[in-house]
Amino acid sequence: MGDHITIGAASPRIQYLASGTDTVFTYPFPIFRPSDIAVYLGEERLYEGFSVTGAGRSGGGTVVFDMPPPAGTVVTLRRLLTLGRVTDFQENGELRAAVLNDELDVQAAALQQVAEEAARALRFAPFDTAPEPVLPSRAARANRLIGFDSAGVLSLYPATGGGEVSGTFLQAGAGAVPRPVTEKLAETLSVRDFGAAGDGLTDDRAALEAAFAAAATGGRIVLIPEGDFLVSGPVALPAAAAGLVMRGRILYAGSSPAAVLTLGSGGPGAVQGRLWQGIRVVRTVPSDWSSEDDIGVLLRTPSDCSIEIAEASGFTIGVQVLAESAAATGTTLTLGRIANNRIGLDLRSGDSAGALSTLRVVGGRFVVAASVNPSLERFGVRVSAPPGANRAPSGLVFDSPFFALGAGSAAGIPFLVETDGRSLVARDIRLSGPGSIVARHTGSAEDHLYDVAAATVPGPLAVEYGVGAGRAGAAVVSRQAAIPSLALSRPVATIANLRASAFRWSATQTGFDQLACIDGTAAAPATLAAAARPGLDGYTLGPRGVTLGPGRGLGFVVRTGACRNFALALDGDPVRLVVFCFDASGALLTDAAGVLVRLSTGAITYDAARGWWVSAAELNEATGTALPAIWLSPLVATALIGVVRGAANAELRGLRLTADPRHAPSLLFGLPGLPHGKRELVAETSWDPPALVPNASAVQTVTVPGAAIGDHVTVGFGVASADVLFFGTVFAADTVAVMAWNRSAFTIDLPSGTLRLRVIKT
Repeated sequence: MGDHITIGAASPRIQYLASGTDTVFTYPFPIFRPSDIAVYLGEERLYEGFSVTGAGRSGGGTVVFDMPPPAGTVVTLRRLLTLGRVTDFQENGELRAAVLNDELDVQAAALQQVAEEAARALRFAPFDTAPEPVLPSRAARANRLIGFDSAGVLSLYPATGGGEVSGTFLQAGAGAVPRPVTEKLAETLSVRDFGAAGDGLTDDRAALEAAFAAAATGGRIVLIPEGDFLVSGPVALPAAAAGLVMRGRILYAGSSPAAVLTLGSGGPGAVQGRLWQGIRVVRTVPSDWSSEDDIGVLLRTPSDCSIEIAEASGFTIGVQVLAESAAATGTTLTLGRIANNRIGLDLRSGDSAGALSTLRVVGGRFVVAASVNPSLERFGVRVSAPPGANRAPSGLVFDSPFFALGAGSAAGIPFLVETDGRSLVARDIRLSGPGSIVARHTGSAEDHLYDVAAATVPGPLAVEYGVGAGRAGAAVVSRQAAIPSLALSRPVATIANLRASAFRWSATQTGFDQLACIDGTAAAPATLAAAARPGLDGYTLGPRGVTLGPGRGLGFVVRTGACRNFALALDGDPVRLVVFCFDASGALLTDAAGVLVRLSTGAITYDAARGWWVSAAELNEATGTALPAIWLSPLVATALIGVVRGAANAELRGLRLTADPRHAPSLLFGLPGLPHGKRELVAETSWDPPALVPNASAVQTVTVPGAAIGDHVTVGFGVASADVLFFGTVFAADTVAVMAWNRSAFTIDLPSGTLRLRVIKT
């Protein structure tokens, strides 16, 4: 051990509070070898990750950590010797002072260690007259509590007395005060306190009801511990109870449809700020889905509550949030396994005052086996309201739900929206199994967004609009293998300045770049060419825009292809949106083919006299309806999408048509059969001018459909000549006269060549 060390009066234990940066910690007591020191971080003893210096020195040494202990961690350094003698003095041997001192040093260090440990044990003060704390025999202390009588003498007390636990409880920590043990134990009520067996065989309904009633009386939280608690009928936790925490589950063995577990019953209005956690309710015999009274968990008007449903399985409705007489708002609902229910989660307004708003649903694994009632449709989430109830839920948010609805011969649809509310957002939806329908709308809901993160369906996903759907108020964004495309919008056409795009089509008519003119006074057109007019009268060009006169409109002609969804944006006065629909041959499609067009911002109806679908309300920025989304039936091959004058003359300044960025629908204009939207007309023909004597000329007429008197004409000829000049002019509708003039002093006979014309409308 080297030179003799001195065992001073220093405590063989020291503690530090780590700063998060220091690695070196000093111990002020001597040790004989590095292994004699025990190192703790918090409650954990370390055996590596540090080194020890200073062994054999009287003043102690240091413990150096490889990495700084985390800030706020208690670092304990303690001398810990192995108590036992491993040396001996030899008979008649030399007894040196150094050897004897070392032995005495070890004994002194061992005594300090024992004294330090004894100081941390329960002890009586030296002046205390109490007898030694010797425990009675095991039989004598069975089912008894250890305590002290009025004289401070150790005594045994009954574990129960008068139905209550004796003694007090003192919580660890500064500022804690003694409390009766009875009060401490009564903070949470366990259903086992009321006789619940939890064995999955005994009917525990009465025990649960008794525990729920006691919790309501005292404003307590009820605990359902581990186990299967069988009930033969429904049970209800009153609104006055502080909450319910479940670690086990409730098994429903009844035969009648019922709300098995009702949370928040009996309250006059919203149930505020409750904690319902770990709820698990399972039907022992799966429902046949014939009655909507068959509900696993019924949550009555929860407001600002924290709710966790771990499982609800085998019912017609797994979980129902019912808002009655007040608003259910501000609640977060966390869902686990919602299995084999016809409707997994039902968000329902029960009456006119029962509003649903700002509810957040987190997670949810909505699964239905294909073998469960295979002929019946099933839904993950339903938003519903009976006649006369509030039909305007708003601010419903779903985060990361998963749907595997395993439909047999019937549809399995993740969302069924039967109301007229706004702003339902479902984010990061996961879909597994067949079916491309993400949601079915049967009301006039709007601003609903379904964001699909992953799906096993390879084709496009959609919203289905059922009978009673008043508007196409939803959009599906599928991020399945489409993130790069969705990062960009897909513009079909943009007319940033309608006034600048206007040109004179004829002496009395105006045309527009890329746009078809629409005549709202004409009868229904039979073909696309008849509907898309290249020019009309009735447009007034102002300083910054174009005013639509009575019956006048403008629109884009687009080939829809696989693209079903478009959006139209405008800068201008209120107008009505119109859509003409045509098949692949360009023939007009009527409502005899069914509903061909739906609109996100309101109703749209078919006008047989005009052959168009027209919005019921005007597009108006002031009312938030100026940016409509348009859905087209798969029957539509080509559409003319535009606007027409509404109740009053309307000035338009800009128009923009966009589409799903995964598609690139083509804009049709300036084609031989669709001349609209192009201010430049071209034509060419062969011509063999006659021999021209000096200063003579020859004239050739060329038909250019759309050419009008006053248009600018440029002429080119396919044979080069510096002395024969060519001029053109429109002298009649659709007819251009071309003159060849010989300006030289000699006769020129040009060979046959190609005459090329460009008619420009201004």
